[in-house]
Amino acid sequence: MQNYPNSKHLMVINRTKSTVLGESEIADTFFSRLRGTMFKKELKRGLILKLPNTRSRSGSAIHMFFVRFPLDIIFADADRKVVDVVSIDPWKTYTPKKPAKYVIEMEEGTIESSCTEIGDELDFTCENAK
Repeated sequence: MQNYPNSKHLMVINRTKSTVLGESEIADTFFSRLRGTMFKKELKRGLILKLPNTRSRSGSAIHMFFVRFPLDIIFADADRKVVDVVSIDPWKTYTPKKPAKYVIEMEEGTIESSCTEIGDELDFTCENAK
């Protein structure tokens, strides 16, 4: 996301499969990552949590406390290579198989519809770019 410092809305693309995962917002501050999708009634667009570089595997873990709907979560490293994927229900926790720089929270069904799997390369592009 260093390529788009002034953009808070990005399109997530699976470059390996040439599929679109969807539009997402960026959560790159402590408080935006803390809030995440908690307490929201619906997911209008996905959320990309940009984690600090020093996060370990357990530091990349997520929780679904106070999230009202199931989500698809894609974990990607600093090179935007997918290191883990999971579909998860409210009130669950999950620790990815490898550390992640980006945790992408998308609507349930996104992983399947985009055919996203471990090893795929993702791209984040400005939604207004033509």
